[in-house]
Amino acid sequence: MEENKPKTGSFALKFGGILGLVGIVFAVMLYLAGMQYEQGWQISVINVIITIGVITWGMFEFRKANNGYLKLGEAMKIGIGIALIGFIISMAYQMIFIYVIEPDFMTNVLEVRKNEMIAKNPNMTQEQVDQSVEMMKKFSGPGMMLAFGAIGSIFISAIISLITGLILKKDEPAY
Repeated sequence: MEENKPKTGSFALKFGGILGLVGIVFAVMLYLAGMQYEQGWQISVINVIITIGVITWGMFEFRKANNGYLKLGEAMKIGIGIALIGFIISMAYQMIFIYVIEPDFMTNVLEVRKNEMIAKNPNMTQEQVDQSVEMMKKFSGPGMMLAFGAIGSIFISAIISLITGLILKKDEPAY
C-alpha cells in the first residue's frame, strides 16, 4: 500500500503552477485597470486569500488522493511547496513585465512613492526627499524584490500551511 502513496511534490508542483498562473492573471487585471502601482491593503488581502485558497485546495486534493489522510508534515511540504512554485512563476512574469512589457515600471513606481511621501510629509526638505528616494532605489531592485518576496512567501505560506494543516490533518490509524 505504501507504493500507492501520492507524492507531496507533485501536488506542490501542480497547485504551485495554478497559484502562479492565478497570480499572473491578477497582475494582468491590475495592469489593464491601470492599478499596477497600487499598494493598498486590499490588494495584499486579495493575494493572501488567493494563496490560502490554492494551498487549501492542494491539501484537500492530496488528502483525497491519500485515502482521506493528511499528516501535518505533508501539509507543510505541500503548502510551502505550492507557495514557492507560485512565487517563482509570478516572479518570472514580474521580471518579464518590468524588463519587456513596461521598462519604465521601476522609475514610475519610485515617482509614485516619492509623490505619496511628499503628500504625507509636506514639510520634508529636498535633501530628505532625495535621501528617501535613494533608499527606495536600493530596496526596489530586482534582487531585493526577489529576496524580500521569497522570504515573505515562505513566511506567509508556513503560517497558512500550519493553520490549514492543523485543521485538515487526519493521521492514519496505527495497526
